[in-house]
Amino acid sequence: MGDRPKAEFSPSALHLTMLKQVVGSGAQDYLLHSYHRSFNGFVAKLTEEEKQKMAGMKGVVSVFPNQKNKLLTTRSWDFMGFPMNVTRSTTESDIIIGMLDTGIWPESESFNDEGFGPPPVKWKGICQEPSNFTCNNKVIGARYYHSQGKVDPGEIPSPRDSEGHGTHTASTAAGHVVSKASLLGLGSGTARGGVPSARIAVYKICWFIGCWDADILAAFDDAIADGVDIISLSAGGWPRDYFEDAIAIGAFHAMKNGILTSNAAGNEGPSRKSVSNCSPWSLSVAASTIDRKFVTQVKLGNGAIYEGVSVNTFDLGNFTYPIIRGGGKSDGYCSIDTLNTTSARGKIVVCDGFSEEDAVSFGVAGVVTENDNIKDAASTYALPESSISYSNGTDIVKYLNSTRKPTATILKSIEYKDKLAPYVVSFSSRGPNPITSDILKPDLTAPGADILAAWSEATTVTGVPGDKRVVAYNIVSGTSMSCPHASGAAAYVKSFHPKWSPAAIKSAIMTTAYPMSAAANKEAEFAYGSGHINPVKAIDPGLLYDAEEIDYVKFLCGQGYNATQLKLVTGDNSACSEKTNGTVWDLNYPSFALSTLYGKSVTRVFHRTVTNVGSSSSSYKAIIKAPSALSIKVEPSVLSFKSLREKQSFVVTVEVTPSESANSYSGALIWDDGVHQVRSPIIGFVTNPKK
Repeated sequence: MGDRPKAEFSPSALHLTMLKQVVGSGAQDYLLHSYHRSFNGFVAKLTEEEKQKMAGMKGVVSVFPNQKNKLLTTRSWDFMGFPMNVTRSTTESDIIIGMLDTGIWPESESFNDEGFGPPPVKWKGICQEPSNFTCNNKVIGARYYHSQGKVDPGEIPSPRDSEGHGTHTASTAAGHVVSKASLLGLGSGTARGGVPSARIAVYKICWFIGCWDADILAAFDDAIADGVDIISLSAGGWPRDYFEDAIAIGAFHAMKNGILTSNAAGNEGPSRKSVSNCSPWSLSVAASTIDRKFVTQVKLGNGAIYEGVSVNTFDLGNFTYPIIRGGGKSDGYCSIDTLNTTSARGKIVVCDGFSEEDAVSFGVAGVVTENDNIKDAASTYALPESSISYSNGTDIVKYLNSTRKPTATILKSIEYKDKLAPYVVSFSSRGPNPITSDILKPDLTAPGADILAAWSEATTVTGVPGDKRVVAYNIVSGTSMSCPHASGAAAYVKSFHPKWSPAAIKSAIMTTAYPMSAAANKEAEFAYGSGHINPVKAIDPGLLYDAEEIDYVKFLCGQGYNATQLKLVTGDNSACSEKTNGTVWDLNYPSFALSTLYGKSVTRVFHRTVTNVGSSSSSYKAIIKAPSALSIKVEPSVLSFKSLREKQSFVVTVEVTPSESANSYSGALIWDDGVHQVRSPIIGFVTNPKK
């Protein structure tokens, strides 16, 4: 996706001409969409042979398949130390967050525009308004994209959200203040977004089947041209090369236009190297807990009570049901066949796993799932359910075998205070970065477990057939939920510092994050990056690690990208040379990472520059924290500033000496002037761990 030509041009004509050289006459039948508002590219139907021919043409940056990506609060903002009465900028209502998601439910009270004036004058977008959708002064714009032809049954061909996900993320980032919100009594409190006065622009790119690259790029193209300030995108797939990744490409062009893209880190944890959305010009957000968790009790006929994890809104009262062991002979998985075999209708069934739709359709009264993996985030189900440990499951099965007519009930969930929070949840994807190992990803973590926010009333709590619970607010977990928390925080910073670059905003958020402990997160920085987000401190970070387009170009040159591709992407005379061939360690990033092989010591030299945005006259002293296996030296160790926006450079030399007892080593560099503590994590790690 190259840069948009500065002169007037006809994108469709240009793209058709290129297609004709590959497919011959009838090229118009192959062209599906032309991008031209913010960058230059198109979507076309091509065979593998035609794809290779197109890739070899002069002027083509990259050709990649249209892949499918997947979708990756009453308490969370307060838990982050970001209360409702926090200091607000008078320009917060001028901030526009572009939500690339499943659309929005505009009638939600979270998007009420009472008290809002007209959209900011910079807004250049539109509201696609079929008969069932209307924008207002809160939701100021809405578009939808569907490159896959006919819309599937049950979907809504408009920006209206038929799945719930987009409504949830939009209200988390910028929802209006709504009192007495809850999911059928659970999680009750005041629901609000991080920037309640900000505006929302909706770009519906995701449907029941997923989110296609062609639609993602079309939304980026429009959002950039429409005038959004922050882009929030809670979707992703398995990591891909930067310029074969639609999200990375779109985020690059957004960065060029002064827009930070906030991305979900992925839900493939705790596997190593599972983090997605790895580009250094975007913000990758992991998911962590808040100090509230939901527990669902299973009460047996003998009076014994076992606690499990779920968000269960069903209240069975004092009524008990027969309880049986379900699943097949070879495993404990409950499907329609095994449920029928065991005559499970009207009974509570104990399973290792189950088909929710099958259980509902067969009339199962409830399910007790044995699972040691589900401990830190609860899920909703279309019937009463509780996920218990295997040891408790063993006790329940013993009870089943000890009496002729065992009975049980599943109680409505109760809320407990989680004193260990925050810690990164097990599903949150982990590093190291699978694309560029020495760029630390994820960048930071934010609340993503058991988050209550607005929901679409075009669906139900779960969307499972047979679930009849239509709600205005729902409790959901995922890095999809942590991403809009970071988007809201970025918008908050932007409202105070409208001229800060995307890299500057990102730096402010990362270097002011709460440090987290590896004791509760064994993957350490590969789980939480710089730490837990702290929006209040981010508006006054003291120092910034800033970066511009040229810095990322140098980084890409050093990564071996073709100079011709880079020139086309940037749209100027940028080219790779000895001068622009930057190393990954010299990208002005707010964190430090260096990798080595098992048993091998390595030393890296990092060059960094910080910009003073704290006190006009200040002196910062370097504080180093490191284990014995990590040697860190900083030159100079004191930075003295005489004016705002003044820049100072320094060099960090890091040596990691791996031992047999560990595979990663965590340290930190903190620049301290007595008021600001500008913290950057430093991690040395083994890329081929022995254990």
